[in-house]
Amino acid sequence: MSATSTLPAAGPVTAGTPGRPGLGGAVRWELRKLRAQRRTKAVLLGALLGPIPIALIIHAQGKPPKDTLMGRYATTNGFALALLVLGFAAQWVLPLLTAVVAGDIFAGEDQHGTWKTVLTRSASRAQLFVAKAVTAVGFAVLTLLILSTSTIVSSILVGGHQPLIGLSGQLVPSSTALQLVAASWLTTIPPTIGFACLAILLSVWSRNPAVGIATPVVIGMVMQLVGAMGGVEALRPYLLTTPYEAWHGLLAAPRFTGPLLEGLLTSGAWAAVTLAIAYALLRRRDITGG
Repeated sequence: MSATSTLPAAGPVTAGTPGRPGLGGAVRWELRKLRAQRRTKAVLLGALLGPIPIALIIHAQGKPPKDTLMGRYATTNGFALALLVLGFAAQWVLPLLTAVVAGDIFAGEDQHGTWKTVLTRSASRAQLFVAKAVTAVGFAVLTLLILSTSTIVSSILVGGHQPLIGLSGQLVPSSTALQLVAASWLTTIPPTIGFACLAILLSVWSRNPAVGIATPVVIGMVMQLVGAMGGVEALRPYLLTTPYEAWHGLLAAPRFTGPLLEGLLTSGAWAAVTLAIAYALLRRRDITGG
């Protein structure tokens, strides 16, 4: 995140000073900076409008992508089309959209040389870390919700809302299919938060926005590749990309939710560890140079 401004002047920095903005003030200021960025608006607009041409293009294909999950029915069923887009988005789109803000929100302060100002005049280091982390994670979830809603609506309008053929060949009624497709998209929230926290760590560690934004995407692709290889069954549950596939159990008959719980634990562990390391790095940082 770009940090060309600082928190409002608030008097001396002593702990407990009444004029200090506190955590709530720091969060509001981070949100204010986020709303002012063109890049933020572009990402949200892309998440809203991007699925429309994608749904139209896939639906217009003469031959459906039968080699992909749900691809066989993607040109004739809106629910299958939304799930096809979900599988594609989880490979690199969601990590990228997440990292656009999370990968820059700390490194931007380094880029503009504003750490000394924001940390010595406005908020404590812990308050600023929490405020930035909350803002980055909140933006990632908001972007995902907009993308998922737009994808589902666009896919149904383009492909129709006929009953869906599930992963076990069972026929899923339209009303149930809509609930399952929406639930499938919602299952991507935990790993998306995990990638946001990974991007935060890279942003703090590298002090470089390009590294913070691009590296999570590369790491995600490497995890996808490793997860697809044979002989890594013991490693696969710990990969941050594996929870993106947990929705498959919702479309099977009978349904199974074990991967959802495993994905939640894996994503939570990634988020906790990466945030802890990021805070430790930020806490030890020497900011006297700006």
